[in-house]
Amino acid sequence: MTHTTTIDSSKLDALVSRAVGDLSAGYGGIMISLGHQLGLFEAMAGAGPLTAREVAQRANCAERYVLEWLNSQVAGGYLDYHPISQTYELSPEQALVLADEESPVFLPVAWAVPASMWADEEKAIEAFRTGKGIPWGDHDGRLACGVAAFYRNGYRASLVPQWLPALEGVVEKLEAGALVADVGCGFGHSTALMAKAFPASRFCGFDSHEESFGKARDLAEENGVLQQCHFEVARADNYPVRGYDLICFFDALHDMGDPLAAASHAARALAPGGTVMLVEPFANDRLEDNISTVARMYYAASTTICCAHAISDGGRLVLGAQAGELRLAEVFRKAGFSHFRRAFETPFNLVLEARL
Repeated sequence: MTHTTTIDSSKLDALVSRAVGDLSAGYGGIMISLGHQLGLFEAMAGAGPLTAREVAQRANCAERYVLEWLNSQVAGGYLDYHPISQTYELSPEQALVLADEESPVFLPVAWAVPASMWADEEKAIEAFRTGKGIPWGDHDGRLACGVAAFYRNGYRASLVPQWLPALEGVVEKLEAGALVADVGCGFGHSTALMAKAFPASRFCGFDSHEESFGKARDLAEENGVLQQCHFEVARADNYPVRGYDLICFFDALHDMGDPLAAASHAARALAPGGTVMLVEPFANDRLEDNISTVARMYYAASTTICCAHAISDGGRLVLGAQAGELRLAEVFRKAGFSHFRRAFETPFNLVLEARL
């Protein structure tokens, strides 16, 4: 029997257009990363219209390369072009996204993550074929830096003014002097932010990735909060049980090979009346409700990074980066928590509160 397939030309054209758009975005990401690392965006910020020569001089780069780079940014909508004067301009809105490293929507550093994914492609292929995992520390070095930088500004904009106040009674405890565990602290941006905001409290950062542990100490010292902070290489299921008033998991639980063990250990480590703050990538509970640009990004990272690490870490329960609130609530219910609620949400994160 011969199966005849009828091609819908409009659907085909739409799909090809989408694929070409994605391909163009991949090329464009390299240009944005170069612009950031070379200081081209920074050189243009607040300067008004500039010629290619003026941009090159400001950034100490070769003019011919800069001209072609500028044209790529105009074509992608990341710079404005003035044809009569043949000048290029970075608007205030573009500067917030591309030049201001303190902005909550600063994004050039995020391209380090897909760069690391490309660099690790052979490892991913091997993992697919064998079912083996890839530990966090075995990835290209740009991964840890890119993830830390991507989350840093979002945490800075939201953690202290929005997320912590959304938790019942937590800010009052932190102001009075609480003991806090930041589990899977990574480079320690979340730890340092909380320590700076609540000088009466003490903070313990735990991570199994030794390189991240060193970066966290350095960051705490830079922010003048090292005396409030203690950092230790430890897993999420064996850090010291000290009676913490607040235990935080910032975009980390879904990477763990046994989230239930991590939640159960948190139950043992909490002080009476203590709270767990679980920050996870935003996801609805059903795939059909996760058809979005952000979900696509998270599913992709989950495939080669989050799931890969969880499998390498034992893989008892591989949640992935799009676990959703219901699955996370079930983990904490099994760990003995009686209270679990969504305290806050953003387009990128769910902020969940758990208590015994």
